[in-house]
Amino acid sequence: MVEVVFLDTGPLGLVTNPMQSPQSLACNHWLYNLLSQGVHIVVPEIVDYELRRELLRANKQRGIAKLDGLIKGLDYLPITTAAMRQAAEFWAQARQQGQPTSNDKTIDGDMILAGQAVTFGVDSFVIATTNVGHLTRFVAADLWTNL
Repeated sequence: MVEVVFLDTGPLGLVTNPMQSPQSLACNHWLYNLLSQGVHIVVPEIVDYELRRELLRANKQRGIAKLDGLIKGLDYLPITTAAMRQAAEFWAQARQQGQPTSNDKTIDGDMILAGQAVTFGVDSFVIATTNVGHLTRFVAADLWTNL
């Protein structure tokens, strides 16, 4: 079993969604099951940013309140210089290999998320996501439903 699970925007959005769809309920159950097993759950700042900006744009106050409440109970990982430098290396590496993960003019949140995870300082981690495509080239990542 992994030591640490980093939440990507998809699972974090599902867990904090006030609308209780079957998928959001399943994601909540999944998260609390991991917590009950002693898994360290981390919310990277870039993920909070990606979700929060959309909630603010759509004026979804209940979603923001749920996000704030959840973050208080989990480990929140601020963006560091080391994480941003690692993200820049991942971004450049992807382009050098001819496999960019985003448009050249975007900030590329996936690379920042990968940089945050790598510089966190643990050997055993996985990023729980809804899209493993870009992340698995640089870090351990899997669909949240597989964890």
